[in-house]
Amino acid sequence: MKIEPQHVVSLTYDLYVDQEDGTEALVESATQEQPLTFLFGAGQMLPKFEENLSTLSTSDSYDFRLSAEDAYGVYDDEAVANLPIEMFQGADLPEVGAILPLQDNNGNHFQGQVVSVAEDSLIVDLNHPMAGQPLHFKGAILNVRPATPEELSHGHAHGADGHHAH
Repeated sequence: MKIEPQHVVSLTYDLYVDQEDGTEALVESATQEQPLTFLFGAGQMLPKFEENLSTLSTSDSYDFRLSAEDAYGVYDDEAVANLPIEMFQGADLPEVGAILPLQDNNGNHFQGQVVSVAEDSLIVDLNHPMAGQPLHFKGAILNVRPATPEELSHGHAHGADGHHAH
């Protein structure tokens, strides 16, 4: 079956990023046993990722690259926050490299990575961990099926076969 909006797609992928020495490193995978399953066209995936899949059908394989701009954006040197140390009273101070779950004033959830810890504050990088990196996807389409009415009303897939796993 061909991939179309309002269809649920299950696929495998290997995601590679470029290394400084010119090679590629595998950073993430979805396997046949644990595929990525999503409602196509619902805005859950990177738009250019979906665009590259839009001509495919069940059992097709794919291999494409996304520029940093089409993936998680270019690295923004300004996207760094200085969090007062008082925010962490009563908790262990995060270490450099730790990923912090954060929330803005509008209730949007995002993550920041601790860059440095000073006496009175933490410097947190708010860029996506893959910002500034071109992404290379290789994989195969395992299954394409029409979404159920419940999935369409919820705006997301409920697993490969359309039911919640319990």
